[in-house]
Amino acid sequence: MAKKSKKYEEALKLVDRTKAYEISEAVEVVKKTATAKFDESVEAAFRLGVDPKKADQQIRGAMVLPNGTGKTQKVLVFAKGDKAKEAEAAGADYVGEQDYINKINQGWFDFDVVVATPDMMAEVGKLGRVLGPKGLMPNPKTGTVTFEVEKAVKEVKAGKVEYRVDKSGNIHVPIGKVSFEDEKLVENFNALAEQIVKVKPQSSKGTYMRNVSIASTMGPGVRVDVSNY
Repeated sequence: MAKKSKKYEEALKLVDRTKAYEISEAVEVVKKTATAKFDESVEAAFRLGVDPKKADQQIRGAMVLPNGTGKTQKVLVFAKGDKAKEAEAAGADYVGEQDYINKINQGWFDFDVVVATPDMMAEVGKLGRVLGPKGLMPNPKTGTVTFEVEKAVKEVKAGKVEYRVDKSGNIHVPIGKVSFEDEKLVENFNALAEQIVKVKPQSSKGTYMRNVSIASTMGPGVRVDVSNY
C-alpha cells in the first residue's frame, strides 16, 4: 500500500471518520484539508446499492451543475454543413469530419468532450476502441449524439457533467473547485444527489445510497449525511 504523505496525514486528523457530516459542514472540512498549491477540484463519490451487471441497473446520464465545475471543457464536434456552422457559432473548440477522425487515430486528444450528429456516427463509431476506454465516446444517453448541436455545446460549456456507475456500484462526479464559495459547492452537490436519487432503478432493493463522501483532489474523503435524500 502506498505510503501517505505527511500533509495527507495532517489533513486526515481534521476529519472525524466516525461521523457523517451535513453537506455544508462537509464542504468546510474539505476546504480545510485542501493544502495543495493549486486550486484542487472537489469530487463527490456515491456508493450505491445497485448491481451494475444487470442491464436495468446500469445508471448513466448527464446534467448541468447549477454553478458549473470551474473547468473550461474543450469540445470537439463531428458535424457537417449547417450543423458544423451551428457548432462553431455555439463556441465549439474544434469542428470537423474525417480530418479529426484521422488526427485522433494518430494520437491527438486535445479535447474533453466529443459531440456528434447522428449522421456522423457511422464514421465516429470506428473510433470506439480509442475513445471508449477514455470515456470520450459520444452517447445518446448523455446528450452527446444529437442534432441539437448548439444546445449540446452550450451545456458542456456551462458545466455539464456525466455520471456513470462503475462495476463496483460507485459514481464519481466533480462538483467544483476548492475556490468556489461554500454555498455554490453545496448547491452543486444537492443538485447532483437529487439527480442520482431520481434515476434510482426500480429493481434496486435495500439501501440505495450506501455511502457518500466528498473530497478534494489531494485530500481525504469526508462522509456526507444523505438521510434527507
